Amino acid sequence: FITEPSMAATVGSIIFVVVVVGGMGSLVGAFIGSLLIGLLQTLPLTVDASFVTLAAKHGMAIGPDNPAYPFLKLTLAQVAPILPYLLLVLMLIVRPKGLLGTRED
Repeated sequence: FITEPSMAATVGSIIFVVVVVGGMGSLVGAFIGSLLIGLLQTLPLTVDASFVTLAAKHGMAIGPDNPAYPFLKLTLAQVAPILPYLLLVLMLIVRPKGLLGTRED
């Protein structure tokens, strides 16, 4: 493995997401969180579909006249890099202590 001075900038934010999702102070939670984040980042790269194509398969037509069309035409592979951060926001809203974290009183 090659270690670079800028390595913290590239992986530091993902490590933060893994620790928060897994739960502060929980080694097992961090492991589960890392697996979840890894799958969440890599599996969408195999799907080349967008909300526009999904809507078309279900009989709904979304055209360029729709104000949300620029966002709806993004493929899941294009959105994959921000999915861990969306999971982080969702986790902080729903379960702030993480998956296996303990709540401090």
